[in-house]
Amino acid sequence: MNINRNGESGSTPFRSGRFFTIDTNWYFSTREAMDQGPYRSREDAEYALRKYIENCQRVEKNWKTTPLSH
Repeated sequence: MNINRNGESGSTPFRSGRFFTIDTNWYFSTREAMDQGPYRSREDAEYALRKYIENCQRVEKNWKTTPLSH
């Protein structure tokens, strides 16, 4: 899927796939270069990736709205 990310414009850069297999196990890669898995199927890995992204977005939102304490 070649679509721009939120906040991007212009031509879409090449992006490699996030999903890969080792033996019969499925994994996904993150921007932080941390492979996540193993999962029994690609569908399980896709579901886990969606949850991972939702969690990252929740953490980022909370981080931006939480005042720093001294």
